[in-house]
Amino acid sequence: MRGENKRSVIVGIFVFIGIAILVAGILTLGGQQKKFVKAIQLKTVFDDIGGLQTGNNIWFSGVKIGTVKKINFYGDAQVEVEMNVEEEVVEFIRKDSKATISSDGLIGNKIIVIYGGSTEVPQVEDGDRLEAVMPLDTDQMMETLQVNNENLVEITANLKVLTGKIAEGKGIVGAVMTDSLLAQNFKSILVNLDRASVNSNRMINDLNTFTAKLNQKGYLFNDLVTDTTVMKELKASMESLNATAANAEQLTTQLKGVADKLESPDNSMGMLLNDPAFAESLKSTIENTDSATYNLNKGMEALEYTWPFNKGFKRKAKAEEKAARGN
Repeated sequence: MRGENKRSVIVGIFVFIGIAILVAGILTLGGQQKKFVKAIQLKTVFDDIGGLQTGNNIWFSGVKIGTVKKINFYGDAQVEVEMNVEEEVVEFIRKDSKATISSDGLIGNKIIVIYGGSTEVPQVEDGDRLEAVMPLDTDQMMETLQVNNENLVEITANLKVLTGKIAEGKGIVGAVMTDSLLAQNFKSILVNLDRASVNSNRMINDLNTFTAKLNQKGYLFNDLVTDTTVMKELKASMESLNATAANAEQLTTQLKGVADKLESPDNSMGMLLNDPAFAESLKSTIENTDSATYNLNKGMEALEYTWPFNKGFKRKAKAEEKAARGN
């Protein structure tokens, strides 16, 4: 009887220990899964959850704040994820926060990461839906890497061909690197460029010196810029030149009018210069006048020897002779 009681006590002890271990395991797993923590429910909708499962963790600023409660199909080809989030962190999550899918480590389980949100926006409430941001697709990343690898291989092949041509002396770069005469010519060009640079610097220095002298007192440029008397005299000279130019222009206009009148047969001078008939008539008149004058002179000479005027001319001759003697 005593042996049976002892066996029952031992069995009871083992059962108690087993129950305690079971309760401890349940509490531990429940604590990890946030089963016994007050939480609110948030939702988000993804086009592709990439293997996310119920019970996966939810992170916010590097801290685990909940788990995935349920995954449902939504709309035509989307997936709605229901999340249990601890109430004690709700005050840090805003209505404009975003949710995305990430990995727990390089090849770990999928997790949901909540981030962002501005302090001006109210905190989330039970049943709110967060904006989903699709993560980078690993397959697309691998395809992009594959394309980059192919491009890199092609670039490497092209570089191999290019360096081979350069080593063989083909092209301008190859010729420069392999042709010693061309290298010497290139060196000579560089020397000439260096000399030209030195000459340019010297010319710039000379120009600076020249401009500095122009700004010194006593030079014409400085006087023109700073001396008000010179400026007044130049201004007066310019005004005189302008007046002279105006007078010359007026004189030119008047001379043009006189020339126009001389070219016109409507006046005496114009008729003299431009009317050939009048010129012939004037020439004939002058010839006749010259002939009449010649005949008049001959007549006067003959008149001296006629009887009525003979005595008078003799008296005039004697008077002129007497006056000449008195002198």
